[in-house]
Amino acid sequence: MPELPEVETVRQGLNQVTLNQEIVGGEVLLKRTLAYPFSVDEFLQNLTGMAIAQWHRRGKYLLAELVKLDLEKNPGGWLGVHLRMTGQLLWVNPEDPLQKHTRIRLFLGKNRELRFVDQRTFGQMWWVPPEQKISNIMTGLKNLGPEPFAPEFSVEYLQEQFKKRQRPIKSALLDQTLVAGVGNIYADEALFLSGIAPTTPCTALRRPQLEALKSHMIQVLEKSIQAGGTTIRNFLNVQGVNGNYGGTAWVYNRTGEPCRICETPIERLKLAGRSAHFCPRCQGNREQGITNYELRITNGE
Repeated sequence: MPELPEVETVRQGLNQVTLNQEIVGGEVLLKRTLAYPFSVDEFLQNLTGMAIAQWHRRGKYLLAELVKLDLEKNPGGWLGVHLRMTGQLLWVNPEDPLQKHTRIRLFLGKNRELRFVDQRTFGQMWWVPPEQKISNIMTGLKNLGPEPFAPEFSVEYLQEQFKKRQRPIKSALLDQTLVAGVGNIYADEALFLSGIAPTTPCTALRRPQLEALKSHMIQVLEKSIQAGGTTIRNFLNVQGVNGNYGGTAWVYNRTGEPCRICETPIERLKLAGRSAHFCPRCQGNREQGITNYELRITNGE
């Protein structure tokens, strides 16, 4: 499932190629991809004649700010997208052969097309009328926690959230009401760099551990954004290119491979139905894990 870095990579790519071009039409090939409105005609009619002024991201949601192509450029509502597990937004020529799992096509000026491809069909699109509050239509936005890069995502915030939570820290980090956009990949990576075992109860974490966790969460997210995200199976950017972070991951998807710090084989376990990858040595001895990591950074690795 695309996480914050993958969605942010798509947002940045869309802002480079799709802005200020008239939407001249479209085609809905799978009706259930529409979350709102449910009418295909209404969805396409309200998008036609609009232009995208800017793409925004909230958690794992993409939000395109629409404007009318008139002198005043009045608000035209919002186009919302959630990629879910396998969704892709591709910037292509309309004449290009359709990908097998193409669900929605939006035709823009200059003979270009924004194509929504989704193998598992869990992805969704919304058109939000300009007079509506976005979260009233895209209700999943209402319960999102702070962004990892936001000032609200502070050590004090984590202390307050964790002081009564007995659940494992890995499971807590996947809770979108706690922090928006983080998923399996970057929770594993941040916990490794912080020297924290994924099974550690939230209430057992002390302030130095929370300081390390916050810092390393931001670090791995920034590094992955710079690498264009992670491609494990389906993720592609808008130009159809894989993300490169996966090849340098510390623990995620590396079960049985040697730890990049201590060479202990990486292990995998299930927590609440989700995988957790970790180094039993580096994350069993927090002080050693962080010291070795900082040594690698100091040496320029």
